[in-house]
Amino acid sequence: MLGTGTMGAGVAGSLLREGHEVTVWNRSIDKAAPLGERGAVVAPDPAAAVADAEVVLLTLFDTDAVVDVLEAAAGEAPAEAIWVQCSTIGVAGTETVVQLAGKYGITLVEAMMLGTKAPAEQGTLTMLAAGPADVLDRIDPVLDAIGAKTVRAGDQVGAGTALKLAANAWIASLTAAAGQSLAVAKSLGLDPALFLEAIDGSASDSAYAHTKGKAIIDGAFPAQFALDGLRKDIELITDAARSAGVSTVLLDALGRVYADASAAGHGGDDIAAVGTAF
Repeated sequence: MLGTGTMGAGVAGSLLREGHEVTVWNRSIDKAAPLGERGAVVAPDPAAAVADAEVVLLTLFDTDAVVDVLEAAAGEAPAEAIWVQCSTIGVAGTETVVQLAGKYGITLVEAMMLGTKAPAEQGTLTMLAAGPADVLDRIDPVLDAIGAKTVRAGDQVGAGTALKLAANAWIASLTAAAGQSLAVAKSLGLDPALFLEAIDGSASDSAYAHTKGKAIIDGAFPAQFALDGLRKDIELITDAARSAGVSTVLLDALGRVYADASAAGHGGDDIAAVGTAF
């Protein structure tokens, strides 16, 4: 495991719980240390982390981090190791990593993680995988340990990223829309919880609206998915959509409203804090 932030730490814990031998590394070693207490080997650097690896999971924040770590560790892993790119780095970032994989002769697939902190810790993520079927078959025990299901998006690395961008556009839209509707209800003199009651069980209902809606009403935003992390993803989605000729009108609006919440001091809070922007 290269990267033990919010998602990486949860995934590493799930792998340990399922009996896998896990070595972890993180740029800030204090974030990796608790996993050592749970049975993981804490490596001092990426090269040491991958020295005996069968599978290498990259769970890092952005393209620069993935490139830096891959270049530091690529030549140190066994030749038969499978590298699994799990970081949300967009279309251009994925193309860069694919090129690096070719340069270093490593076997690369991707398995995007759809879910937040709690599903990562519980091993109930949805994994969006892409790459040659025979290689994905070999990492099924790893994906089964960290996810409730795996969706195979295609046989080329990049298809999983495309599906993750589409899914995160939906998550960003749902959360902002919940914040907007709650704000409208409250501003018109209603208990905002009535909105959630009104949609409950209807064709327009969403479990996510209730989860994030409750947080918005309570004004409590412990991070399951940090708002600034989703802002980064919205930028990646917008770039990909624009390049593909898809209108970015809604994405541009989402970018602005999440930026407003971040500017108000909620960048490290859960994405439900977007409700404060209304």
